[in-house]
Amino acid sequence: MDMVRAAQRAEAAGFPYVQMSDHFHPWTDRQGQSPFVWSVIAGVAATTKTIRIGTGVTCPMIRTHPVTIAHAAMTSQVMSDGRFFLGVGSGENLNEHIVGGKWPPVEVRQEMLEESIEVMRLLFRGGERSHRGRYFTLEDARLYTIHDAPPPIYVAASGPEAAELAARVGDGLICSNPEAEVVKKFQSSGGDGPRYVELQVCWGEDEEKCRKLAHDLWKTGGIGGQIAQELRRPADFEAVAEHVTQEKSTKHTPVGPDVEAYVDAVREAAKAGFDHIGIHQVGPDQDGFLEFWARELRPALSREKVLAS
Repeated sequence: MDMVRAAQRAEAAGFPYVQMSDHFHPWTDRQGQSPFVWSVIAGVAATTKTIRIGTGVTCPMIRTHPVTIAHAAMTSQVMSDGRFFLGVGSGENLNEHIVGGKWPPVEVRQEMLEESIEVMRLLFRGGERSHRGRYFTLEDARLYTIHDAPPPIYVAASGPEAAELAARVGDGLICSNPEAEVVKKFQSSGGDGPRYVELQVCWGEDEEKCRKLAHDLWKTGGIGGQIAQELRRPADFEAVAEHVTQEKSTKHTPVGPDVEAYVDAVREAAKAGFDHIGIHQVGPDQDGFLEFWARELRPALSREKVLAS
């Protein structure tokens, strides 16, 4: 219920959208919780009126068949009265290996993701549908609970190949880091939809305590390369992240009470080409951050004409 209440407060504070990760496991045991995202989305949809709701992101191909994701996404679109968007990506072994399937290499996962989007869009069109592809089979399937406007599908990317895929088959782009080169590749490949990014922050009155907390809960952000997609268990992430320093894990994380650090981070994300900048408050003090947003951060961004959307 904490996530549902946080979404309610975010709506009251003027945020236009919320995103929720679709994890079976948290990155580390220290993070503690990892609820079923579709139940959380239903709770948010039922208790809010204007805020847009999306996944950030779902892997619609290994742990969960794309027909099930299409069903869940369209039902969420109906329940939210058209406020839902579906963020998708090629997944992490952390969540997908649990059903016993082989974890494919990234090139195969990109192919699977593209076909899964094709399957979901086929179902979104309504009527009885079948599909026999390289990776997925659909037989005589029909979505009966359907919204007039299918939910848009935004594709996650962290490199040029995924950015090209997002441009080709997605309605928009999602990134976990403000990489300007990914945006440039998306746009040069024909992508013209919204561009989402997430910024980690840790607000609090004591900067040093906030930095320690951000490192404690989100040191996995300092793991570079493709290894984050390959590790199998939260314990594996803890082992790999054990040697990530506080300086490295929080280098780009605004922490503490100084509003200018947050404004700078949002400004840099906007300069990188992102037009939807999500703010992820690390730690339990969501109410404190929302009060800081209303009191200081939102007015500062408005003055700078860099209001996070």
